[in-house]
Amino acid sequence: MAGSALSIERPGERGVEPLRIAVVGTGGWGAQHARVVTERVDIELVGVVGRDPSRTAARAAAYGTRGYTSIGGMLEAEHPDLVMVSLPNEEHFAPTLELLRAGVPLLVEKPLVFDLAEADALLEAAGDTFFGINFNHRYAEPVQRARAALRAGELGDLVFATWRFGGEANRGPSPHANLIETQCHGFDMLEHLCGPIASVAAQMTSMTYGAFSTVAIALEFASGAVGTMLGSYDSSYAYPDTQRVELNGTAGRAVIHDTVRSLTLQSVGDETERVWRAGYFDDEARSFERTFDRHLDAVLTALRAGSPPPVPASAGRRALELAHAVIRSHETGARVPTPPAGSGA
Repeated sequence: MAGSALSIERPGERGVEPLRIAVVGTGGWGAQHARVVTERVDIELVGVVGRDPSRTAARAAAYGTRGYTSIGGMLEAEHPDLVMVSLPNEEHFAPTLELLRAGVPLLVEKPLVFDLAEADALLEAAGDTFFGINFNHRYAEPVQRARAALRAGELGDLVFATWRFGGEANRGPSPHANLIETQCHGFDMLEHLCGPIASVAAQMTSMTYGAFSTVAIALEFASGAVGTMLGSYDSSYAYPDTQRVELNGTAGRAVIHDTVRSLTLQSVGDETERVWRAGYFDDEARSFERTFDRHLDAVLTALRAGSPPPVPASAGRRALELAHAVIRSHETGARVPTPPAGSGA
């Protein structure tokens, strides 16, 4: 019963040389990075990097590794096979660029950055270096099952999709923190499930605390389907369906509830819903944090095989491009085309 409450076997590939992993960042989600590494048998946490010496030492001690207060010092001492980066949302650029210039494989947290020129600079610096981004929502069980249903034709042709996600504010310097650092998951999720977004039209409000804390977006997909996104920092994560994705096709509908909580599937004209929900012992599938474990498993498989990352950093650049198009739409009052690179549009 792998992943269940009864499982005591550590995850990871047996019989391989453990990869050396370092984590940059000692914040709350940085602890998840340290956790997921130390729980596996096929990788070793060789160091954590933080700015505050005492906090860094405490994090290192908690996970049985070494602490560093400089990226360069850690790289020189540890020679990691992969560095995982989890830093404050608007402070990603300089540390990521330093690591890319050192040629070390990377898995970074979203958002990639806030500025498109910085995103392009990172991708240019990366070259052929392994460079992934943690859009872990893709690995939630309801999301994977919904995507399988779409691909199997169970929903028919997609006609419309909706994304809603919001909770308490994570305030930052940017007036578009909600859009760029949180709703990036929505852009990535909808393109992952529904294909390229061809254009956006947006409204925003700054009525609560001065930043654009709630945004409503109309979407056009390249397939001809349409969609909506509602993203808010003026809600509460305590509410049921804080996150909700609906995919409506000509033959049926799929609804993802709270990312990991459940998936409902229903056919046109059938009043009976089919529901996936994690079973009594399936703690792994019901945990949002464990979506990161699933993603890291895919990352390590790709890294060992010499393959590209399963979610490349370019996906972070695409989400940022869409966010900037939304900002432009709100500022101009016009619909903004968003053809993906290479589309010829």
